[in-house]
Amino acid sequence: MSKIVATLIAGLFATSVFAAQTTTAPAQTTTPAASTTTKADQDVSKAKANETKEAAKANAKVEKKEAEAKSDVETAKAEAHKSKAKAHKKTQKKKAEAKAEKAENQAEAQTNK
Repeated sequence: MSKIVATLIAGLFATSVFAAQTTTAPAQTTTPAASTTTKADQDVSKAKANETKEAAKANAKVEKKEAEAKSDVETAKAEAHKSKAKAHKKTQKKKAEAKAEKAENQAEAQTNK
């Protein structure tokens, strides 16, 4: 049994040595490495471009929300001004009515004397 195990282990070592010798070729290792580096550079460039694009989109969204918020504030101010003017008009009308009523009451008081 130990002879069988020893033979199998020796066969594995022999196969690994043979495989290592046949795949080593200087021309093939430099070309894939160069293309891998180029591809990695392209991937990095694409990632940076995507990051820049996403940042631009995010900035555009923020600017849009800020513009909407400013618009909402302006609308709220306009509505508040309108409400204030309406309340002022009602107050002036009530003051005029009260003044007229007071004048009528004084006139009645003088005629009753």
